[in-house]
Amino acid sequence: MYGYEITQRVMELSDGRISLTEGALYPTLHKLEAEGMLNTEVVNIGKRVRKYYTLTAAGNATAKDRVSEFLDFIETMSSVLQVKFS
Repeated sequence: MYGYEITQRVMELSDGRISLTEGALYPTLHKLEAEGMLNTEVVNIGKRVRKYYTLTAAGNATAKDRVSEFLDFIETMSSVLQVKFS
């Protein structure tokens, strides 16, 4: 996906609860690209240039690890706060 498409997809998947700004998104994408977590492809569409981003194998593995860590954190905090999710 390209940047704007990413912001719209996140908004859609979060039912409007998460709104990514360009100021937050692009520095993150550039950092992930520099770390080898993303591949990029530049596509010319008329006079416009779009940069498409896809996760590399390393990026996909890292994303899975981070989600797993986050879910573990949520479970731990749920236990500490004695909150049950139905």
